[in-house]
Amino acid sequence: MSRQGHRPGGGFGGHHRHPGGRGFGIPAEKAKDFRGTMKRLIRYLKPYRFRLLAVLVTAVLGTVFAIVSPKLLGNATTILFEGMMKKLKGAPNAAVDFDAILQILLMLGGLYVMSAAFSYIQQLIMAKVAQKTVYHLRKDLNEKLSRLPLQFYDSHTHGEILSRVINDVDNISNTLQQSLTQLITAVVTLAGVVVMMLTISPLMTGIVILTLPLSFLVTTVIASRSQRYFMGQQKALGELNGHVEEMYTGHQIVKAFGREERSISNFNKINRKLYDSGWKAQFISGVIMPLMTLINNIGYVLICVVGGVLVTHRAIQIGDIQAFIQYARQFSQPITQTANIANIIQSTIASAERVFEILDEEEEVPETAQPRIISSPKGDVQFRDVKFSYKKDVPLIENMNIDIKKGQTIAIVGPTGAGKTTLINLLMRFYEIDDGKITVDGIDLRDLQRGNLRSLFGIVLQDTWLFHGTIRENIAYGRQDATEEEIIQAAKAAHADHFIRTLPEGYDTILNEEASNISQGQKQLLTIARAILADPVILILDEATSSVDTRTEVHIQTAMHELMKGRTSFVIAHRLSTVRSADRILVMNEGRVIEQGTHEELLAEWGFYADLYNSQFSGDIPHDKKNIG
Repeated sequence: MSRQGHRPGGGFGGHHRHPGGRGFGIPAEKAKDFRGTMKRLIRYLKPYRFRLLAVLVTAVLGTVFAIVSPKLLGNATTILFEGMMKKLKGAPNAAVDFDAILQILLMLGGLYVMSAAFSYIQQLIMAKVAQKTVYHLRKDLNEKLSRLPLQFYDSHTHGEILSRVINDVDNISNTLQQSLTQLITAVVTLAGVVVMMLTISPLMTGIVILTLPLSFLVTTVIASRSQRYFMGQQKALGELNGHVEEMYTGHQIVKAFGREERSISNFNKINRKLYDSGWKAQFISGVIMPLMTLINNIGYVLICVVGGVLVTHRAIQIGDIQAFIQYARQFSQPITQTANIANIIQSTIASAERVFEILDEEEEVPETAQPRIISSPKGDVQFRDVKFSYKKDVPLIENMNIDIKKGQTIAIVGPTGAGKTTLINLLMRFYEIDDGKITVDGIDLRDLQRGNLRSLFGIVLQDTWLFHGTIRENIAYGRQDATEEEIIQAAKAAHADHFIRTLPEGYDTILNEEASNISQGQKQLLTIARAILADPVILILDEATSSVDTRTEVHIQTAMHELMKGRTSFVIAHRLSTVRSADRILVMNEGRVIEQGTHEELLAEWGFYADLYNSQFSGDIPHDKKNIG
C-alpha cells in the first residue's frame, strides 16, 4: 500500500558515525540541551547507583595501588644506589640490602595483583550496568516504535530511524562501557599523581605543570586547523556514499543511457576531494602527538637537570628522580585521555538526545478503556461525515459519507493524490480521523482495540513484503496455526504451488532479506496466498496483480473472485479494466468521493470516471486527467 504522507529529506541515510571513532581534531556533534539530556540519561543509571558507587571505589583503589608502585621502585633504586656507593667508598661491612629490595619487590607484586583485581571487578560491574541500561533503553525504544502512528514513519526515512535505534544506542553503550570508567580512572590518576609528585618535590612538580599551557596551546591551534579538514572529509565521504549508492542501485539505468564515463568522472572528482581533505586532516592531527612528545621530553630534561642538582644537595634521593619521571609520564596521559573522553561524551549526549526525541514523539491515540469486540464479524462498513487532514490547515477529506454492505466489492479509483490509500489508512486506524465516524458492523472503530480491528482485514499490497524465512512461514504469516494442507491449498488457490515445487527446496526454500531469489511476480503470488490463508472478513487489494504476467493475472483474478465471495472487498485500482465487475466504484478526487456507482452507470454519466476510463483506452488523454494514480 503506497503511502500518501510526505516523507521529507528522503533517501537512505540518517546519522553516520566515523568508523574510526573520535580523536584529536575531529569535531564532536553537540547536543541542543546538554544538561537536560545528561540528567535524563542519568535517570536510566539511577537503579544501579550502588553498583556505580562500587565501580568508583574499585577504580580509586585500583588506581591508587598502581600510583604507589613508582614510589616503591624509587625506594628500591635508592637502597641499591646507596649500597653500591658505600662499597665504592670502601666503607666497612658495606653491602647492598637485598632483603629490603626483595621485600619491596614482593610488596610491588602484591600491589600489581591487587590493582589488576580491582580493575577486573570494575570492568565486570560496569559491563553489566552498561548492558542493563542499554537493554532498558532499547526496550523502551522498541515499545515506543510500536505505539507510534503511521504518520511518524511517513515523515522519517527508514535510514534515519535505523541510525537512531542502532548507531546512536551503540554509541551510548560504548561510552557507558568504556569511556565512563576511563574518565573515572583518568581523574583519580591525575589527582593521585599530582599528590605523589608534590611529596617528592614541589619544585619539579611546578616544572611539569608549567608544560601544560604549552601542550594545550599546541593542541588547540592544531585541532582548530585540522577541524575544517575533518568536516570537509565527512562531507566528501557523505557525497561519495550517496554517489556510490545511486550508481550501483541504478547501474542498469546508467548503462542503458551510456552514462558510465560521466559516473566514473563524478566518482573521481568526489574521491579526489575526499583524498585532499583526508590526508590534510590526518597529517595535521597526526602532528599533535609528536609535538606533545617533544614538549614532554623537554619537561623530562628539565626534571633530570633540576633533580640532579637536588640530589647533589641531598634534598631528595636518587630513586625519587626515577619515581618522579614515571609520575611525569603518567601525568600527561590522563589529561589527553580526559580531553578525548570529553569529546566522546559530547557526541554521546547528542546521540542520547536523538534517541529521546523518538521517545518523546506523540503516540497513537490510547486504546479505549472498555473496548468492544466483534465476535461474529459480517463486514458492513460506514463512513459518516468523515474529515481528515495530514496538516491541520490543509484539509484532504471533507464530509465523506459511504455505506458499504457485507459482501460488496468496492473499487476506489482516481488520480494520484486523490486520497485512495488514505481512505484505507483511515479504515485500519493507521491514521485517526479529525471528525465524523467510521463503523464496522455498526461499531465505531475507536471503540475497538487496534489489534482486534486489524485482525478483520486481509491485505495484498502492490509493494510486496516478505521476511527472511521459508516460503511456508511467509504464507502462514497471518495464521500461525495453519496446517501444512491449508498452506498448500492457499498456494494452489493463488496459483503459486507449481512454481514453489519447482524450487530446489520447495516450501522450505529460504527467502533472503530482499527475496531476490524469486521474481517480483512470484513474490506477489505468495502475498496473495498469505491473504487467502488468513481468511479475513474484509479484503484490501492494492492493484494486487500489477506485477504478474497477463496469463497469471487471469488465474489470480479467478482465485480472487473466489476469495472475495461473501467478503467485503476494497480494491484500489489503477487499471480501470480490472474494476468493471465491482458492485460499486468510488471515484475520488482531491479527497472527496465525487462519483459512485457501477461501471455501466458511471460510463453513462459521461463524467470524471468516463474521462479516466476512456483516456486509458485511447491515446487522447485530457490535460487535467493525466497523472492517473
